[in-house]
Parts: sequence; C-alpha cells; structure tokens
Amino acid sequence: MLLVLDVGNTQTVIGLFDDQRLAAHWRMHTEPRLTEDEFHMHLSHFLKPHGLDMAAVSQTVISCVVPPMVRTLETFCRKYFGHAPDWIGPGSVDMPILYRNPGEVGADRLVNAVAAFTKYRTSLVVIDFGTATTFDCISENGEYLGGAISPGIGISAEALFQRASKLPRVELFNPPDSVIGKETADSMKSGLLYGYTEMVDGMVRRIKKEMHPEPTVVATGGLASLIGELSGTIEAVEPELTLEGLRIVSRNTRS
Repeated sequence: MLLVLDVGNTQTVIGLFDDQRLAAHWRMHTEPRLTEDEFHMHLSHFLKPHGLDMAAVSQTVISCVVPPMVRTLETFCRKYFGHAPDWIGPGSVDMPILYRNPGEVGADRLVNAVAAFTKYRTSLVVIDFGTATTFDCISENGEYLGGAISPGIGISAEALFQRASKLPRVELFNPPDSVIGKETADSMKSGLLYGYTEMVDGMVRRIKKEMHPEPTVVATGGLASLIGELSGTIEAVEPELTLEGLRIVSRNTRS
C-alpha cells in the first residue's frame, strides 16, 4: 500500500492507497513540534477503525511546506516502516516547470497541477484553498506556467478578529442569506465569503486574459466546496486532488 502525506501550514492530509484506490483519508492539525512517536500514535489511531495495517505500507510519498516536519517524518518512516520517504520537489514531477526558479514552487502546487492535468488534459487554473489560496496555471501542453498566491480566507478572518477589537470570531461554514448583513456576524460573513469569492472570480477573469485557449477552472482544499457554490468561475471541485497527485507522482519516485 502507498501512504501519502500533504503537510500544509495549517492541516496535514493523509491518504492510504491500495493500488489506485484511495482506501481511506484523514485530516489533522499540522503540529511542527510533534515527535515521530506521536505521529505514529495518531496514524495508528486513524488506521485502526478501518482494519488497516501499517505493516502493509511499502512506500511513503510526502509533500511538505513546513520545514520542521521534515526530520520528524523522515525519522518516523525509517523507524516504523523501515524505508525512507520520497519527498516531492520539482525533480519529482513529469511536467515542465516554467517558473524562473522551479525550486520556489511549493510541492503541493506541483502535485495539484499534475493531478489536474492527468484528469482533464487541457489548459487549467487550479485554485487551492489552504492557509494561502494559490492559483496555479497549466498550459494545454501540460506545462506549469506559474500562478498567484493570496492570503487564505482563514487568515483574513483571523486578522479581522484580532485587529478589530469589537468584532467577534465567526465560523465560515455557510454564507448569510443576503449580502447586506443585519447583524455583525452576518455582516462579517458576507464580507469574508462574498468578498473573497469576488476576489477569486476577479483573479480568474484576469488570468484567463493571459491564457489561450481558455482554461478550465478547478478548485480543491478545505473551503473549495463552499466557495465553489458561490463562485461564477469555478467549474469543478476536486476534494482529493492533492492526494491523487501524490499517488501519480509516486510512480516517478520508485527506484
């Protein structure tokens, strides 16, 4: 079995593949101070209800944007699996990277691009709603063109709460019924959700002016489904896109 890990600044997404089938997947908070033994405890807890055995894991592939986690996960894999993990970088993906410095492109952005192009085989804009919201552009020939990075909606909401003393912290699970809020919480949700959606749609419209043929717009990440319902430009939501990308890229990392 193949274990894949997407270690983001806020959350770590874990997937276990049985050949090409995603057998199970989980999310946990990214904790840079976690030890290899504590990570083993968490993973064992996830696997047990599914009747899955860690001994069946023959390969581990990791994309990570949190440097302190690298040593922890490297030690974890060697200690509990008896193998070193495969780390995703520009050399891991079978895709031309047209960034001026390919090494600057986050591993998660690369695997998203690979997964999306493998499925759609056309020009694409892939939007990942994570700690940051990333817009990644892929040509019709399967080249990674570059993209844009903006603060994630969670960062925006937290900044509003911390810097405006009278404003409460609000949950962003659903939008208010109208753009014109009648109370503070709904007014904040309106600005955050509707306003953020307009930012996304505006960015997509600008990106489309620079891409030919017109790209298909795909979203992934924590709030992709919610923003996808509000957006006028997002055409498809792929919740497991990064995990699928790690599975695809894993074939290139096998020795």
